[in-house]
Amino acid sequence: MVTAAAGPANRPASAWAPLRTAVYRNLWLALLAANVGTWMQTVGAQWLLIHHSNASTLVALVQTASLLPVLLLALPAGVLADSFDRRHLLISVQLFLVAVALALTLLTLTNRMPPALLLTLTFAFGVGQALTLPAWAAVIPELVPQDQLRAASALGSISVNVARAVGPAVAGVLIARIGVAPVFAFNAVAFLIFTYALVRWRPSNARAVEVPERFTAALRAGSRYVRHSPTVRRLLRRALVFVIPASALWALLPLVANRRLGLGSGGYGLLLAALGVGAVAGGLLLAVIRNRLSANQLLFISGVLFTVALTVVATVRVVPLVLLALLPAGLAWVTVLANVNAEMQLYLPAWVRARGLAVYQVFFAGGQAVGAFAWGLVADLAGLVPAFLAAAALMLVGTLTSRIWPLPELAVVNREPVTYSELHLAHEPDPGVGPVLVTVQYTVRPERAQQFLSAMDLVRGARQRTGAMRWGLFRPAETTDRFIEVYLVPSWDEHLRQHGGRLTGEDWQAEERARQLTDGEPQIRHLVPAAAGPALNDDREAV
Repeated sequence: MVTAAAGPANRPASAWAPLRTAVYRNLWLALLAANVGTWMQTVGAQWLLIHHSNASTLVALVQTASLLPVLLLALPAGVLADSFDRRHLLISVQLFLVAVALALTLLTLTNRMPPALLLTLTFAFGVGQALTLPAWAAVIPELVPQDQLRAASALGSISVNVARAVGPAVAGVLIARIGVAPVFAFNAVAFLIFTYALVRWRPSNARAVEVPERFTAALRAGSRYVRHSPTVRRLLRRALVFVIPASALWALLPLVANRRLGLGSGGYGLLLAALGVGAVAGGLLLAVIRNRLSANQLLFISGVLFTVALTVVATVRVVPLVLLALLPAGLAWVTVLANVNAEMQLYLPAWVRARGLAVYQVFFAGGQAVGAFAWGLVADLAGLVPAFLAAAALMLVGTLTSRIWPLPELAVVNREPVTYSELHLAHEPDPGVGPVLVTVQYTVRPERAQQFLSAMDLVRGARQRTGAMRWGLFRPAETTDRFIEVYLVPSWDEHLRQHGGRLTGEDWQAEERARQLTDGEPQIRHLVPAAAGPALNDDREAV
């Protein structure tokens, strides 16, 4: 087999390093404009509904219509992004978003925008964003060097937080002066700019897209990879133990502003601005801090900072002190999420990167949604202060688990794809034939048996991540030096994809460690259903 060399070590990069790459800089600026436009559209849609009799419910439904597609479509969107050319997919989706924004503009100008239609178009816009997120996240490693991925992730967080601060403010001014329709028009122009930047981008090392996997097979393959990857599961766990308690701050901050601090909408905006400033500062300082602290130390410190912020918000009624506490909360928020997001991008192999990132986005959005709902119930039943203190306690417990579930050290892991040598077969099965049973017989001296069993546990994980539905290791009762590995793959096409680059250098090294404990070459057999044999095929053709 042939394997590519390991990538460079993840050297710390400055916060601005990715922006020195012209393609990334152009796309980042265009995406910033699109993010600003999205926030403007949200404000415009909510403003159109505030004069209706059931305004409270309708305004809340704008957020639901925007976010629900992410939960429903993130995984299918990940499948599409892994199966097709990501640049072409992004361009197509952005054109769809431009069309939706134009429809919002024209219907609002002509006063033909009832609430049901507005929410429907908002949902359609959310569908476009749900399709964009996994593809864009998977594209970033193609735009910047590996050692700049964490900085690029932090810049992504900066973009979101700058847009969150600028978008509503600009929308408020435009709505007050010239109405809602120009806000929707600005959003259409913003996404047109992003589309233009994508069209101008010509990847120098474009990812070779093979014949796309069948949709359901690709969906199962992505789920199988996440399920059998301890590293991905740990990263998802780290995101959840932070996001669930942290969501209390985002969910209950309006009530703190109104009930505990006596602030109006302007004061609430000031609290949000403090969080945004902290988040932007965190993104800018992240590269500098990372030069001095490891990723796990950053997670621990961020968790402690957020715990303190939750406690201060719960117990202090002095507005300046609360504002000061929200600054490090914003910094901690960006630090944790940028680190976990970048680790996911670094670890996931290209063939399943979008699907893995889609799972992360589901966990992130779902954790926020479930956490916000839960903390709202706690606040209703026990009060604001107990809810915040409970969230602070949970955050502290989750922070302490960073000692038990630390982030993996990925700088020493070889994630480059590996391609096996060609298969030598008497006949080539049809791609759709399956299931396929693969057996590998090893000769192992009795004194090496225990070492071999331990080594094969890592091989098992590699087989299951890359396509195996079932896996087992057996030994014939008639001998003392034979082991037979057996695994079941859904189809011949799926097995060919295992041979064609799904394995990484890390997987190959695990297999090599096991083979070094054996004598001679392993004997490999590929068993396909009997009806798929050449004799039956010949009979069918004769008929």
